[in-house]
Amino acid sequence: MSQSAPEDANGPDGSELYRFRLYVTGASTYSVRAIANIKHICETHLPGRYTLTIIDVHQQKQFAESVQIIALPLLIKEAPWPERRFIGDLSDTDKVLKGLGIIG
Repeated sequence: MSQSAPEDANGPDGSELYRFRLYVTGASTYSVRAIANIKHICETHLPGRYTLTIIDVHQQKQFAESVQIIALPLLIKEAPWPERRFIGDLSDTDKVLKGLGIIG
């Protein structure tokens, strides 16, 4: 499957917009922690510059198959390009920020 860069990755002021999908398994401890951690990271470092879609793979199995999930929780940064994937509860904020390209 080929992927291309998202067409509209900038906001009206020219700042980059981040688009995330977080795949979780119900209300497991890791899922709850991952949701809280990514929300905190986004609100702290990307206020007003992100969208976050949370997908419970138990309720929406077709999504798990389409993105070839190997472990959960899984965060996918879809924009800005390139796509990045993180597995785990996202508790290492510095590692997540560096991986997302928010800090150097």
